[in-house]
Parts: sequence; structure tokens; C-alpha cells
Amino acid sequence: MQVNVSARHGSLSTHDHEVITEKAEKIRRLFDRINAIDVTVDMQHQDNPHVEINASAEHAADFVASASSSTVLSALDSAIAKIEQQLRKHKEKLTGHKSTAVKHISPIEEAE
Repeated sequence: MQVNVSARHGSLSTHDHEVITEKAEKIRRLFDRINAIDVTVDMQHQDNPHVEINASAEHAADFVASASSSTVLSALDSAIAKIEQQLRKHKEKLTGHKSTAVKHISPIEEAE
């Protein structure tokens, strides 16, 4: 899995870059089929940075989440929470909608 971190209109410190990479790698624990994660930090407004996460997975559309906050790391936490929710919902759609077959349903005996 690839994790790409980029910054627009500024640069990230090495500490922020490492923390972003660490937290982005933890997204994979929810869904194994993730191929790549792109994290873009927009520093155009220094007092309100914007973080966007784009996760691409096999056999699914890309998952995109974005958030703004007073610091880069708090915006990252908000965006990760949003993308985790999207992944949980997608995984539930894949695994949770299987019904039991007719041959496995036990017949109800009639009382005489």
C-alpha cells in the first residue's frame, strides 16, 4: 500500500509528515483491499489548514474525505474519522446483506 503525503501552498515539518503517514497507514486495518492513500494538506490559510484524504480500493470507487480545523493534526483526525465511516459502511454493504437460503430454514410444525 502506498501512502502519498503532499502539501499545497506551504510545507510540512518532518514530524507532521511522519504522524500523517502513521495515521494514514492505520486506515488499512478496516479494509484490506486499499491500494493507495493520498493525503493532501492545503496550507493556503495558515490559521485554518485543510486536509483531504483520497483512498483507492479494489473493486470500489475512491473514498474521499476532507476536513478543516485550527491545526493540521486535528483536521487530519477529523478526515480520518470520516473516511473510516465510509469504509465501515462499504464493508457492511459487502458482507452484511446475505440472507439464509430457503433450504436452511427449518420448517414450522403445525400443532394438531
